[in-house]
Amino acid sequence: MPIKKKEEKVIEIKEERRKAQRDFKGLTNQLSSKNPTERRWAARDLAEYKEASSYLIEQLMKEKDITVREIIISSLLSIGDEIAISGLIDCLKSDDAHLRNSAIEALKQIPEQVAPYIENLLHDKQPDLRIFTINILESLRHPKVVKWLIDVIENDENVNVCATALDLLAELGTEEAIQAIKKVKERFKNEPYIQFASDIALRRICEQ
Repeated sequence: MPIKKKEEKVIEIKEERRKAQRDFKGLTNQLSSKNPTERRWAARDLAEYKEASSYLIEQLMKEKDITVREIIISSLLSIGDEIAISGLIDCLKSDDAHLRNSAIEALKQIPEQVAPYIENLLHDKQPDLRIFTINILESLRHPKVVKWLIDVIENDENVNVCATALDLLAELGTEEAIQAIKKVKERFKNEPYIQFASDIALRRICEQ
């Protein structure tokens, strides 16, 4: 009989400890645990807390375990507030290619939330960031996508950015893009790939 009571007490203590660890403070502490399994569970459970975005972003920026990263990004998408979206956008500036690509794929899943940020991103000083933004546009399915791409090929001075925009216009472009494509072809008349991409875009649009 005494043994049974002792076992019940141990179970009760463990249960209480588990509950204590699953509150917001406990989860944010576990998010920086040395144990990746604990970090994964914490990141998953923090999706239930709207105030968790900043903690998840902070951990994402330094997280090295890919499986933990995936859970953090999933939780950020679930929360979907301004802090979460801005944090994922900041990941596009990371030197870590895997983190950048994961952020791109994540942002593609939330077109309505990302759309207000697009114009500023397309005018960022970093050409690579502008290219990453165009890659996001591929899946954005927003009514302004073609307009944004036209703006890029009309105004961007970077040949690689324009080339990326032309590649996407070849898939999504409409007749309203024809004049802009002809202009960028003239503007970069000494760039073979621009000539090639422009011709493909024009041909596909005219075949529609």
